[in-house]
Amino acid sequence: MKLVLASGNRGKLAELRDLLADLDIELVAQSQLGIGDAEETGATFIENAILKARHAARCSGLPALADDSGLCVDALDGAPGLISARYAGVHGDSAANIAKLLDALTGIESARRGAHFHCTLALLRHADDPAPLLAEGRWHGHILEAPRGSGGHGYDPVFLDPASGLSAAELDPAAKNAISHRGQALARLRELLRS
Repeated sequence: MKLVLASGNRGKLAELRDLLADLDIELVAQSQLGIGDAEETGATFIENAILKARHAARCSGLPALADDSGLCVDALDGAPGLISARYAGVHGDSAANIAKLLDALTGIESARRGAHFHCTLALLRHADDPAPLLAEGRWHGHILEAPRGSGGHGYDPVFLDPASGLSAAELDPAAKNAISHRGQALARLRELLRS
C-alpha cells in the first residue's frame, strides 16, 4: 500500500517510516510528489490533521496520512500547542522555538514545568473519505532549563522523559518510538487498521 505523508518534515517522515517498517506500506512525503503544505486553519490538532490529509490525498490521488502534533506546556496554558512548529515565527526553526520556550519559562521552577507532546494521526483512504481513521497519543514529561542531547527533532532536546531521566533527544530512536506521542498514536492507528 502506498501512502502519502501530508508533511515535508524529515524528522516525522523518519519516525513514521521506522514505526511502519514491519507493515506493507510505502510512505512517500508529499514534498517528493511536488505537493506543498496545506494551510492549517483548524482550531484543534484533529481539524488540522484532517485538513492536511485531505489536501495531500486530493493533490496526489493516493490515500494520505497526516500527523498534527505539538508541545503543550502547563505553565503556558498549553502553548505553544497548535503553533509549535512556528512558535518563534519561522516554520521549523527548532533552535528559535526552543529559545523562545525557555525564555517564556524563565523563573518557573521545575515542579511547574510539566508538559506533554500531543499527536493526532488522520488516515484518509481518499480525498472525500467521510470517516477518516483518527488516532491520538500523549507523552507526558517536563521542560528542562537547557537543551540536552543531539538526537530527535523539534523540542526533543528540552523535553524530559520522567521514566528514563533522559531528554527525548538523548533517547535511542527505537526507545523513543516505543513511548512517544507519535508511537502511541501509531499503535492505536495500527489497531484500527487491523479491525
